[in-house]
Formats: sequence, structure tokens, C-alpha cells
Amino acid sequence: MIARIAIVGLFITALVAGAAMYYLQVYAYYDDVSAQIEDVQLVSVLTGEPEGILFENLTAIDSDSSPLRFRACFTTGLSQALLTDTYVISDDAEPRVAPGWFDCFDAEQIGEDLSTGIAVGFMGQENIQYGIDRVIAVYPDGRAYAWHQINFCGEVVFDGNPVPPECPPAPERLQ
Repeated sequence: MIARIAIVGLFITALVAGAAMYYLQVYAYYDDVSAQIEDVQLVSVLTGEPEGILFENLTAIDSDSSPLRFRACFTTGLSQALLTDTYVISDDAEPRVAPGWFDCFDAEQIGEDLSTGIAVGFMGQENIQYGIDRVIAVYPDGRAYAWHQINFCGEVVFDGNPVPPECPPAPERLQ
């Protein structure tokens, strides 16, 4: 009888711990940051600096627990032709999966559309945090999606290797 009670106790503990971990991973650390984003930027071909673009209907989430948890959905009135002539294209744009409850962002569909050329990926801002870039995908109808991804310098430094010469110096905490 005591063994059964112990087994049931372990099972309940495991169930509660599993539910807590699921909640913490999927819901707890995300915040709606839509009101905090004042502009959406793309890197100019001419200056190499981020410039604000026209946008509306922005919905965005982020988390303090990781710089990679940023996701945003919005629309822009700028055409893909204008954007491709004016801003830096990101050939390695690879969207990260968003939580299921953030239903405006479908990373698999965006990734597929980037690979087929339906959507075009742009550099939103390089090193928004050291080793992390903001990338934006824009569709012909003006739908646009933004996320953060690790860049080359980040991959090298986050793996514990020395900073390559073509990269900016890493912050002291990463050396």
C-alpha cells in the first residue's frame, strides 16, 4: 500500500513539474511589446545603417530570457520592388518557430516562402544585441514578419571560440 502511495505521489509530482515546465517555456516569459516598438527598420543599401520604414498593424512579442524570442507581424505599404532596391537583402533569413498561441507568425510557411522567393528577407538591424540580427520577411501584399537570429559572429563566439577578425569585438562577458 505504501508503495502505491509513493508511486502516485511521484506521478503527481512529475505531472505538476511537466505542466509547469510547459507553461514556463510556452507562455510565462513572453511579453506583448507591440506598444514599445516605435519603428521598424531595414538596413539601407546606400548607408549600411538601419532606416525606419512605414508600417501598421504591428503585433510583437519578446522575452527577457533570450534575445531569440522576438517575433513580430505587421503590414507595410512599401512594395517589394522598392524594398529590394533600397534595403539589404538577407540571403540566410531563417525564421524561428513562435509559440502556438502567437498565431500570426507561421515560421514553417514563412521559411518555405522565403526559399521559393514568394517572400523576400531583409536585414532589419545587424547586432541588435551582439551576435543577434533582426531579420524581416516581406510578402508582395505587404504582410511582413520579423524575428531575431544568430549571425556568423554570434555562432563563433557563443560556441566559446575567439572572435574572428571580420567581427566586431565581443562584449567582455562573452570573452
